[in-house]
Amino acid sequence: MQFDPTLYVITDSTYHTTETLLHAVDEACAGGATLIQLREKDTGGRDYLALAQQVKAVTDKYGVPLIIDDRVDVAIACDAAGVHVGASDLPVAVCRRLLGPDKIVGATAKSVEAAKAAYEDGADYLGTGAIYPTTTHVTTRITPVETLDEICRTVPIPVVAIGGLNADNMDVLADSPIAGVAIVSAVMKADDPRAAAAHIKEKVLAMRK
Repeated sequence: MQFDPTLYVITDSTYHTTETLLHAVDEACAGGATLIQLREKDTGGRDYLALAQQVKAVTDKYGVPLIIDDRVDVAIACDAAGVHVGASDLPVAVCRRLLGPDKIVGATAKSVEAAKAAYEDGADYLGTGAIYPTTTHVTTRITPVETLDEICRTVPIPVVAIGGLNADNMDVLADSPIAGVAIVSAVMKADDPRAAAAHIKEKVLAMRK
C-alpha cells in the first residue's frame, strides 16, 4: 500500500473523551495529516476495536490511512491500513505474515541494527526517536539526531522522526534525510488541531526541499 509519511499524527486519549478524540482526528486530517495512528496502550481489545472503527470512519472520509499501534488483531478486525509495533510487540516478520503484502507494517527502531533487522523482516517504514523528551505516558529514550540520520542512510524505506516534536523545535531536523515527522501532543493537545497540523506540515515540507 502506498502512503505518505510527511505528517504522521499519533493519538493520545489520556486527555480526551471519545467525542473530543474523534474531533481532534477529524481536524488533524482536515489540516493535512497524511497518516493517523491510533495508540491505546491501556485499552482492552473490545474497546480498542470499537474506538478503531470510529476513528477509521473519520480517516476514511479524508482518505488518510489508519495505523493501529501494537495490536495486529485490532488492525485486522477493523481493516486498518496497517500496524505499528515496538520492540516488545509482535515481531515485524510475524505482523507481515498475518497482514499480508498489501498492508503497512511500521516498526520502532532506535539503532541502526534494529533498523536493518526491521527492514529485512518486512517493515514499510520506521519510527525513530525520541528526539526530545515527551509528555506522553509511553516510556521513551532520547535518540541523537546523528543516529536518526545514520538510520535514514542505512535503510531504503521511509524513516519518521518522533518524540516531543512541535513547530518550534523541529529545526534540529533541518538537514536530516527524514521522510516525515510523527506528532502527538503538538496536534492532539492543540486548541486548534487543524491549524497546528497545517503549520507543522508546512514546516516539514519546507525542510525536505
